[in-house]
Amino acid sequence: MTEQLFSLAALTVLELSPVDMVEVAARAGYSHVGLRLLPATVEEHHFALMTDAGLRRQTQARLRDCGVRVLDAEIVRLQPQTQVEDLRTLLEVCAEFEATELLVAGNDPDEVRLTDKFAQLCDLAKPLGIHPHLEFMPWTDVRNLDQALRIVESAGRSNGCVLVDAFHFDRSTSSLKQLAQVAPARLRYAQLCDVAGPRPADMQEILRQARSERRFPGEGDCDLQGLLRALPSAIPLSLEVPTQQLLKQGVTALQRAEMALRAAKAVLARQ
Repeated sequence: MTEQLFSLAALTVLELSPVDMVEVAARAGYSHVGLRLLPATVEEHHFALMTDAGLRRQTQARLRDCGVRVLDAEIVRLQPQTQVEDLRTLLEVCAEFEATELLVAGNDPDEVRLTDKFAQLCDLAKPLGIHPHLEFMPWTDVRNLDQALRIVESAGRSNGCVLVDAFHFDRSTSSLKQLAQVAPARLRYAQLCDVAGPRPADMQEILRQARSERRFPGEGDCDLQGLLRALPSAIPLSLEVPTQQLLKQGVTALQRAEMALRAAKAVLARQ
């Protein structure tokens, strides 16, 4: 039986430097981490791994010392003005950390142009052994699984993948039936969390929940059992569970990482 791989996502413990995040992941029992090379928003506090060679060396040393590996890196935004060649340095940093998966957001309303840029990115990434994953999020220009899959398949690159996040899957009302029919090669890892309550009508509230107030797996209303059954068996799981309320209450990053992993293992035990 293949051992389940768990990775600690950056958003779960975003207050930590990459060095401290690796330490927390190791202490909590994770084998992998996800590194945020570029910030998701202009407002978020960011540790500049891309430009700080010293920080990269420190992070590499901590990874070696702790026996932790890097699963994925984030976040590339494909926008109308994006020049894919400009992402070469980011891909080289991914390869430096031996990350094989790259999280990509689609922020271009022109689907033909977005598809072309995703294909270019896949071509640039392939010699480095990196698989770009187009993540659908209901507030972006790639809103659901159907659209993400259409773009990835139209791009026609063997290393192009779709990233399923339990939160976005639920809030985009994507289809478990369609997910179960996706070729396993297009699904190399997934992001696991939970969310409470019905889908808000206000997209800004969905965005707020996504970035600040998710639930640990099994503590919300997502059909995680159905989601896991539809995904490839033993797919690597990145635990992305931002919980600003717990952070404000003084729950430490280590405690939150441990809570996320314990909850995820409990959900899988019920499979």
